[in-house]
Amino acid sequence: MTDIQIAQSVTPEHIKKIAAELSIPEDKLEYYGNDKAKIPLNIIDEAKLKKSNLILVTAITPTPAGEGKTTTCIGLGDALNYLKKKAVVVIREPSLGPVFGIKGGAAGGGRSQVIPMVDINLHFTGDFHAIEKANNLLSALIENNIQSKSRSLGIDPRTVIWKRCMDMNDRGLRNIVAALGGKAGGIPRETGFNITAASEIMAILCMASNLEDLKERCGNIYIGDTWEGKAVYAKDLNANGAMAVLLKDAIKPNLVQTLEGNPAIIHGGPFANIAQGTNSIIATKMGMTLCDYTVTEAGFGADLGAEKFMNIKCRAAGISPKTIVLVATIRALKYHGGKSLKEITQEDVEAVRKGLPNLERHISSLKSFGIPIVVSLNAFKTDTEAEMQVVADHCEKVGIPIALSYGWEKGGKGCTDLAEEVIKAANSCSDKFHPTYSLDDSVNTKIEKICQTIYGAEHVELSNIAISQLRKYESMGYGNLPICMAKTEKSFSDDEKRLGRPEHFDIHIREFEIATGAGFIIPIAGNILRMPGLPATPAAEKITIDENGIIEGLF
Repeated sequence: MTDIQIAQSVTPEHIKKIAAELSIPEDKLEYYGNDKAKIPLNIIDEAKLKKSNLILVTAITPTPAGEGKTTTCIGLGDALNYLKKKAVVVIREPSLGPVFGIKGGAAGGGRSQVIPMVDINLHFTGDFHAIEKANNLLSALIENNIQSKSRSLGIDPRTVIWKRCMDMNDRGLRNIVAALGGKAGGIPRETGFNITAASEIMAILCMASNLEDLKERCGNIYIGDTWEGKAVYAKDLNANGAMAVLLKDAIKPNLVQTLEGNPAIIHGGPFANIAQGTNSIIATKMGMTLCDYTVTEAGFGADLGAEKFMNIKCRAAGISPKTIVLVATIRALKYHGGKSLKEITQEDVEAVRKGLPNLERHISSLKSFGIPIVVSLNAFKTDTEAEMQVVADHCEKVGIPIALSYGWEKGGKGCTDLAEEVIKAANSCSDKFHPTYSLDDSVNTKIEKICQTIYGAEHVELSNIAISQLRKYESMGYGNLPICMAKTEKSFSDDEKRLGRPEHFDIHIREFEIATGAGFIIPIAGNILRMPGLPATPAAEKITIDENGIIEGLF
């Protein structure tokens, strides 16, 4: 059976029953049908956070199809509940870009899914649409002010850095010319689109602590300069109030369930290669308030998602995980060991062995945070005993516990070994995480510490444009912000073709962006793009719906 067939074969519990398991009263829910609901922000209890076990699920450098991180996350949550531990899964909302692009949906897979899977992967409760509209409202207000004769702030159109956004991989919108059509159309200028997951509004939603904080952060968005060189912010346009109104429902996390009827909270969806790559602080704190174990994930490999989870999210939220689960697969190790994507389902023990340095580098990087690590080997039917033994032997050699995960095939029961290792690791955790850098470090020093400690790079090189941009942002007083690296997810380096564990490489910063509302500086390395494109054969070509409303090809 396909993932969508498995999901449609299960009748969901009414969402009020799932809420009751979390001790959320029925009258606190905002229902979206019978199987999903919004949860109010006043559920969060800061006093309970220290008693909860936060578990971060991350991964080694993935293949283009992904390594089952979300599947493992959901399977682990189900397994903890199976072992009578009160647990909730807290994950991100899928973007339509990957759904119709190459990866497909992001609601887990097989027997470890969140449902209603189709709704979650498509429009869900409208959060992405609200983020897109808030983003583009600001764009409209900027254009209107530039055109205004009576209320103009004197914005220099050449300095406007704010871009529009859309939740789709559309390469044709990366770079555009706007405001054509003569005087009535405004002042023509070059601009572009980001994918919604890369919008600063998405980042703000995931960093905000409440609605008032959200509104303030929206007002703090830097959009450009006046002709005299004075910085202009969204609040100067009186934009933040209306933006917050558009986001009034989107800021509330969404309650759904796993196939096994256990609770799951889904909220926010920033990518980890171009944004902070993890669900909202609000959703994570909500999970920690409601359960003894909160299982969450951070996008792509640990060099991106886990690093930002620690240095950006946990630092801002004042939280710390008790265990880090590092997901690996035999197929990814063979890929990093030199095999092509067409060959990774064929047994090759030597290729697995050659790919182990990638796993080793991630373990080394994660150790720098001082949090216990458990390796989860996400099993596929094509894996052989000999190949899995190579990985087990290596983990034993480096002193890291490992467990096989059969979440796709068996759901929670297939992840009980992993759950038991996670419980032991969480019980052994006696300290909070150690940040990679201090906020008092210079921006250059912060970047160097990330690139050297986490990626294994030797040096960081800034282009002349990047140097000029950084000098400006530091002069504006933003040198103490954390760093949100924009880098390819396919390699530790900024060259996606350098697989495995590259050595003797530098990281090249092409330019900087700044997210003054979200509260971080974004160095853009190599050729990374904030508006992805579709692959040669998009997943969209296989997706259809029949006369009875049955969807096919979503997975």
